[in-house]
Amino acid sequence: MGNCGTGDCASAQGQRSQADVDAAVNGSLGRIKNKLIVMSGKGGVGKTSVSVNLAMALAKKGFKVGIMDVDIHGPDVPRMLGLDGLLGVTADQRLVPIKFDDHLAAVSIESLSQNKDDAIIWRGPIKHSVIRQFIGDVEWGDLDFLIIDAPPGTGDEPLSVAQVITDAKAVIVTTPQEVALADVRKSINFCKTVKMDILGVVENMSGFKCPHCDEVVDLFGRGGGERTAETFGLAFLGKIPFDPNVVTAGDTGVSFQETYPDAEATEAFTSVARKVAASV
Repeated sequence: MGNCGTGDCASAQGQRSQADVDAAVNGSLGRIKNKLIVMSGKGGVGKTSVSVNLAMALAKKGFKVGIMDVDIHGPDVPRMLGLDGLLGVTADQRLVPIKFDDHLAAVSIESLSQNKDDAIIWRGPIKHSVIRQFIGDVEWGDLDFLIIDAPPGTGDEPLSVAQVITDAKAVIVTTPQEVALADVRKSINFCKTVKMDILGVVENMSGFKCPHCDEVVDLFGRGGGERTAETFGLAFLGKIPFDPNVVTAGDTGVSFQETYPDAEATEAFTSVARKVAASV
């Protein structure tokens, strides 16, 4: 199970009956109250940063939270949380998430690989099996929220999540500029096609406040995410201002919200978490 680059993780499921796999998946899902998949229409909009900070903000409110990184080819969640090492294994061969703190734990393909820089070259069926394993073979325990960080676009991973976690709800992340909004509309239509409920839209990188004069500069335009949510009749969960310290915190694996408790971005993440909790 340790060398996942060869596909051993997925082949382990093939050695069990489908009924056993389904029972394990359903057993795990039955102990998780809310499942949220964080999606984006394109890369570069800060989707993983939103996933990680949403998970942290919910955990700060006392909820039990798991974050599942299904971005197979770009698993950044462990690094952004500052988590090292491999996943543990229980006596009955279930994977143990790596704890960030008493309220937050994570699972990622990176935490199953000895070499963090190995390229994962898998086709759709193997990805589907691994995502099922991340649910059925992980000792998540009782969770209030499972945050699922999906890769950009509408490919194999979000489709597998929609098929395996039929009650998952989507949180769609965008930035204000039109090129991102055009792609996010595809994500919205994807959710409609697979009959996945959309919890709401988050507009990330929404304005940058100059640290010298406090003037707000709209680096990527203004209000596009909110207008898109309104056009499609979706809840708008909030705007996250652009803050370079969010990037620095993610790169160094420290909690932005703990390090900068008074920052506007911290309040924005807290507000989004509050709306998410109220919505479900």
